[in-house]
Amino acid sequence: MARATVKNDRPEERATVSTSHYDSPLGGITLSSDGKDLTGLWFDGQRHFPGDLPPVREGEEELPVFGLTKKWLDVYFSGREPSFRPPLTYSSTLFRVIVWNALRDIPYGRTMTYGEFAGMLAKTCRLPRVSARAVGEAVGFNPISLIVPCHRVVGSNGSLTGYAGGIWRKRRLLELEGVDLSRFREPKEGAVS
Repeated sequence: MARATVKNDRPEERATVSTSHYDSPLGGITLSSDGKDLTGLWFDGQRHFPGDLPPVREGEEELPVFGLTKKWLDVYFSGREPSFRPPLTYSSTLFRVIVWNALRDIPYGRTMTYGEFAGMLAKTCRLPRVSARAVGEAVGFNPISLIVPCHRVVGSNGSLTGYAGGIWRKRRLLELEGVDLSRFREPKEGAVS
């Protein structure tokens, strides 16, 4: 399970952040770390990309977690399911952290609707109900794409909606994992992508 911290907005108490870059077949990816664990993985320019990350410093010795994450990405983009995961740390609300941890339970090559995911989460947390809309918002703010597989959550109407990295990437990631996309469709224009 990933470590979680309560979101801290006081600059004097923020952890030092390091960044690295990875060139994927679907575009550049920015990685962030607190020095020990992976704290972020975003496609360059995606929605909710943090604007306050320090620049990647070329030529500096790379953190071990970045090397491990890049090995994970190499395996993943070769079309295989990685058998390991780099250490992760999230910093957000308790609800979002619970959602992000649960996303990791969606198997490679499988999808789940937002409603099914909310139902699974309610059962896991022993709650009568969890709002699919609240789950969708938390999924959309996932800071560690791919490794925390938010791309595996789809609309109940068969729409490939709701991926901050872009619907075209969501489609390509699901294809890479061998998902039969014939039952899915692109969202209507103006829908969240």
